[in-house]
Amino acid sequence: MLGAVSEATPIDRPMPFRAIEVSIVMPCLNEARTVGICVGKAVQALQELGIHGEVIVADNGSTDGSQQIAAQAGAKVVGVVQRGYGAALRGGITAASGSYVIMGDADDSYDFTRIEPFITRLRAGDELVMGNRFRGGIMPGAMPWHHRYLGNPVLTGILNLFYRSGVGDAHCGLRAFRRDSHERLNLLTTGMEFASEMVVKASLQSQRISEVPVILHPDGRDRPPHLRSFRDGWRHLRFLLLFCPLWLFLLPAYFLLFAGGGLMAWLTPGPRHVGGVVLDIHTMLLGSLCAILGYQTLWLGVFSKVFGHRLGFLPPDAITRWMSRRFTVEGGLVVGGCLFAAGLSMNLWLVVQWWNVSLGELEVGRTMRGALWGLLGMVLGVQTVYSTFFLGLLDLWQPNTALKHSINGRNHECEK
Repeated sequence: MLGAVSEATPIDRPMPFRAIEVSIVMPCLNEARTVGICVGKAVQALQELGIHGEVIVADNGSTDGSQQIAAQAGAKVVGVVQRGYGAALRGGITAASGSYVIMGDADDSYDFTRIEPFITRLRAGDELVMGNRFRGGIMPGAMPWHHRYLGNPVLTGILNLFYRSGVGDAHCGLRAFRRDSHERLNLLTTGMEFASEMVVKASLQSQRISEVPVILHPDGRDRPPHLRSFRDGWRHLRFLLLFCPLWLFLLPAYFLLFAGGGLMAWLTPGPRHVGGVVLDIHTMLLGSLCAILGYQTLWLGVFSKVFGHRLGFLPPDAITRWMSRRFTVEGGLVVGGCLFAAGLSMNLWLVVQWWNVSLGELEVGRTMRGALWGLLGMVLGVQTVYSTFFLGLLDLWQPNTALKHSINGRNHECEK
């Protein structure tokens, strides 16, 4: 029959396409002693688990032959020109094809043959799976004492206080994530703070985060690590503060405003005796300075929240929602004008009092107290006017749509 094929006739059928499920990404900068070992363990793990995957080494400009060693061990080597831990990982993750990505250092401090718990959690629906070295174990000599007992616990504690992530080891270098969830994070940092940025943004987006125990081994380098304790620790802390206007701006602003304003109100009737100390005009002047500083810091907090929300870095909260519904430049100008007018009226009243005594001497305590309130009103009014214009400028500006991403508005402490 025309077109019939005998059963004995061999037919070349194309192999069914298998999508890559897991990509293992390792940043590398002069890791010739260990990168081959790490790649070999990763390849072995994929084979033993029966996972169709790939190993990617994101090379950051090695000069010791790390690229060739990694390729010979079975890795796909991707060159990343921009220097930095975060830059290397971003380049490697961009080149990855897997639905799941596991990232880990190429210094043999983590055992890539033990990645199954990460994959299990990802398959169960978790979006970010963190390794926890404190639960898994830290081998002798694997972590300096100031990292183990000071740096990591303090920075992890601050991260949990600000963002309520619930992780116990926010800086573990071995972690895994879903590729689609990771793309929504829009990670931008290039240094070691990349590790914090990932957890912070995942927390802000209410992604499902879990932890699995991992063992930290002494690295196999014959040189000092790339990590610089105080420099990179500060970069982590700076990032945590920049993404949490509540702790960086708003709480200090509230404290200064209420403390300064309360001190002024308390001293307005006259001097106060506290023990053997007399608090008078100079203390009231300090209160006015605190109130002015607090008010200015409050506006900085509002700017950062509005700007962060527009860029897609921060979720909507009570302040940004109110600003989007109620704020107008005209309304702000009216408020600022009223504050300025109230302060100016107080000072004009003092000028009238001075005129009534033929420009002679006035009661120092009474006039100084009135002058401080008048000065405070005028300064706050001017700050309100100019801050309102700046917010109006932000209202005109629209961010690049490529930077926008959906953020769940889960309430957490940084949103209040």
